[in-house]
This record gives sequence, structure tokens and C-alpha cells, in this order.
Amino acid sequence: MARIQPLAEAVADNVRDGDAVSMEGFTHLIPYAAGHEVIRQGRKDLFLIRMTPDILYDQLIGVGAARAMKFSWGGNPGVGSLHRFRDAVENQWPRPLEIEEHSHAAMANAYEAGAANLPFAMLRGYIGADLPKVNPNIKSVTCPFTGETLAAVPAIRPDVTIIHAQRADRKGNVLIEGIVGVQKEAVLAAKRSIVTVEEIVEELAPPSPNSVVLPSWVVTAIAHVPGGAFPSYAHGYYARNNAFYIRWDEIARDRESFTAWIKENVLDAKPEDFARHAAKNSVKAA
Repeated sequence: MARIQPLAEAVADNVRDGDAVSMEGFTHLIPYAAGHEVIRQGRKDLFLIRMTPDILYDQLIGVGAARAMKFSWGGNPGVGSLHRFRDAVENQWPRPLEIEEHSHAAMANAYEAGAANLPFAMLRGYIGADLPKVNPNIKSVTCPFTGETLAAVPAIRPDVTIIHAQRADRKGNVLIEGIVGVQKEAVLAAKRSIVTVEEIVEELAPPSPNSVVLPSWVVTAIAHVPGGAFPSYAHGYYARNNAFYIRWDEIARDRESFTAWIKENVLDAKPEDFARHAAKNSVKAA
């Protein structure tokens, strides 16, 4: 059953050096506060997994927390390159980074296979693409019924999945609303999971049509972290800070400016700072 605990305690209990770590949230509900706590606790040798790794993974890579990353489309949304990611791949700074690139469809299917306890996922994909030439984990299988050749990729089974959600109740059930992405599959595929939430309520209201409820028995830890997805957005709570995504390009381009930003905004910051920043973008206040 899910345990409600402070974020620092949840990370200390569930994220270990060398773990395969998934931090999902598709365009919104990206678990920034939890990712920053991982940095503050000095975790290292992580195998990062994420569809569309954006600024959060750029930060984890830039501080040297990652040894490898499995991903689909690595970039800063709307801007371009992730400079710390690129520096690690091209110049091995601050350490070498192994990469395994996939398509969005393959990542989603691989999470689903992990959630179903299957060894691999298969899909109609990569037709005419060059990724199979550089990624040995993209293979093919022949359907025993039709003879059709299908793409196959290993199932994703993280040691720990970290997500952000809107609400949890006192019993440990979690509600995700809006773009649900692969959060459900990523949690179900993992050995352990941490969910940061905007609110903890006595009882969850009836879910909307575009929502997912994770029952308490599939979640390991819940931490109350208002604003925990900022500068991405949390549907119904606060908007995305597009200006920061643009500014990150300049911050991350230079090693010294990146290191200074991390010290001021991560190493010397606290989870409650996220609530203060997110409040400025609150859609409720608007």
C-alpha cells in the first residue's frame, strides 16, 4: 500500500545508485521537484528512461547523475538542443553517456509490455527508418499466424518510476487528469514508484473522462509537493512557464552558467519553493 511521506524521505527510500529510473509526464505533470531531490541527494550511475527527455533530464545529465539514457526525441520543446545532453554525448562532460534512442510508439509499447510482465513489445514501426541501424535493441519477429514481420523492442521495467499527479487521497489512491501519457504503464512496469501530488484529499472526486486512477496497492510512496511539476504545467492548477523553457537554452549552453543555476535553484533550494513559483502561473488565480 502507498505510504504518504516527505519527498526527501521517499527519494531516499526508493532511488538508489545505479537504478533504472523513469520520470514520466507527457508535456505536463513532469516531476521536476522529485528530480531535483534526486540531484540534491547525489544519486549517481542512473539509467534514465523517458519519452521526450526535456529540461529535467538535461539537468540530471549535466550534474553527472546519469550513466545512460533510453529515450525518444531528446530536445528542449520549442527551442532545440538539450545542451547538457549534447555535451555529454559529444565531449563526455561531466561524464560519458550511453544512449538508446527509440520512437515514441516503441517506448509506449515497451512500457506496456513491462506493465504486462512480458519480455518484449512488438509493433508495426521503424519501417523505412534508420534507427535499427544504430540501435541493436531494435529487432524483428515474424508473426506465427500471418508471416508478417514486426518490430520488437525489450520491455521497459524500471527499478523506480517517478511521476507527478493532481491528487491523492488518504488511502493512497492517485488521480491523474489531462494528458495521461504513459504514467500508468510506467508505474505498473516498475518495482517501486514515487508519486508527487498537488493535493492530498480525504476522498477522490469521481474521475473525469480523460483521467487515470492508480490504486494504492500499485504505488510505493506519495509526497505532497504543490507545484511539483513546475515549470511544466499541471492541468487545472498552473500553466506552463514557456519563458523558462526558452531561457533554459541560454542557461544550459554554457557549463559555468549551468553549474551556477543548479547550485542556486536546486542544491540550495527546497521542495516548497516549487509551490511559490507555480503560484505565479496559477490557472486558478487567473
